[in-house]
Amino acid sequence: MFHDGYKPLYFVTMRNWTWKSVDAIDPSTSDVFVVLGLEGLPSGELPGGSSAIFRHKIKASLELQALGEIKGFEWVEAEGFRALVQAVGEKPGLDFSERLRLAAAEAIKATEQRKCDRIVLLADQIPEAKVALLLEGWWLSSYRFNSWKSKPSPKSPDFVVAVNHEKAEEIGEILNHLVSVLECTDWVRNAVNEPGSILIPQVLADRMETFTQANELSWKAHGRHALERDGYHGLVTVGKGSDHEPILGVARYKPENAKPGVHLVLVGKGVTFDTGGISIKPADRMWEMKNDMAGAATAIGALVAIAKAKLPVEVSAVVCLAENRPGNRSVLPGDVFRAKNGTTVMVDNTDAEGRLILTDGLWEAGDLGATHIVDLATLTGAVIRALGPSIAGVLGDDESLVEMIRLSGAIAGEKFWPLPLDAEYRSKLDDSVADLKNSGGPEAGVITAALFLKEFVPANTAWAHLDIAGTAFATKSWKYYGEGATAFGLRTLLELAKRLAA
Repeated sequence: MFHDGYKPLYFVTMRNWTWKSVDAIDPSTSDVFVVLGLEGLPSGELPGGSSAIFRHKIKASLELQALGEIKGFEWVEAEGFRALVQAVGEKPGLDFSERLRLAAAEAIKATEQRKCDRIVLLADQIPEAKVALLLEGWWLSSYRFNSWKSKPSPKSPDFVVAVNHEKAEEIGEILNHLVSVLECTDWVRNAVNEPGSILIPQVLADRMETFTQANELSWKAHGRHALERDGYHGLVTVGKGSDHEPILGVARYKPENAKPGVHLVLVGKGVTFDTGGISIKPADRMWEMKNDMAGAATAIGALVAIAKAKLPVEVSAVVCLAENRPGNRSVLPGDVFRAKNGTTVMVDNTDAEGRLILTDGLWEAGDLGATHIVDLATLTGAVIRALGPSIAGVLGDDESLVEMIRLSGAIAGEKFWPLPLDAEYRSKLDDSVADLKNSGGPEAGVITAALFLKEFVPANTAWAHLDIAGTAFATKSWKYYGEGATAFGLRTLLELAKRLAA
């Protein structure tokens, strides 16, 4: 169920949730209550005096957890009521906000072992600015991709967030807004989890058109003929081996009160499946390459989230969609093409294809009049070797933009680590035939990939590159994500847009 006034987005996953003032809760023995502990104090309490023993047991459990005498959560039962009690403990590398998200996710997931009709998260003692983190943790952890399951996951119990009665309407408004953002993460995760043979470039473009236009954003797509005619040879080159034509898509949001002189353009890599082309990848876990369009999907999801938030800033998304397959017409190692900005590129490695299609996206961003460009791409295996699966790399030619992204990520619970865009490595891209080649070799792969992209960034434009190869798709459960797509970066970009709008 949804609270009155809440309108779900079109084409997204629905959840049975609501919020209520704590004094409006009618406790039932078929409920499971979730109570989190903050330095030994409960996140909330049932109202009235009939549950005094129940409340006493909860507080006693939290005190023992705070002292370390109880490890993990504890089930508490009294007076016919049941509660899962869990302290918000220390987690190495995670700040308090992230620990709140994770504690809510872990506690609510643990309630699945008890049969119940409703889960009630008691949060009336949590500051209103922090209640949203609890809903966020639950939402991100309860996502399920059931499209291809013969027997979908069992229906989850209804979920209720019990909030402070004095600020119920205020907090409820915050939660309803948050859900409109989180539904955008569902859209991204659904797209990235879809099999590559289903989500070919045209199908992905159609879904993007449906999603953006349902939210009153403009959408325009350019297919192979238009790309060849207009000189967008990065996409054409990568897409030559596939029967599915490449597409350049542009979605735009420009409110009447947009801040003058600011136009953020998100450029997303959208390789719907990446075999590596002629430089074919090993078979082991190649199936994961369906996620190589995560950057493009996240760019569109972030744009819709920004529009739903009605932020006073102009934002556009440029998505470069192609399929990288070997075929009779595939680009060959050693082939040369002329990019949209006139630079000639020798294709040293056909598996370094993402940077080729982004040459067109970066040009298009400049043509749209971008003042700030952020590109997102599952670009290199090198970033995973450098930073692992929990941290994305950020590089750019504008230190203030890079730092703004890092800080925005910290608020969103998404970690970005700045890497140097050191010009000393630019010579690794020199080529004897063309102006540059698309691979700088095995060393400093994240940096040379970003240096390649820098060659195509429009002059006098603040630019940052986000390499999300390690964070866009979880190969095993991670924090509050299950295996599969995470929509990593979307909430960071929303926070970035807020900062640029200020």
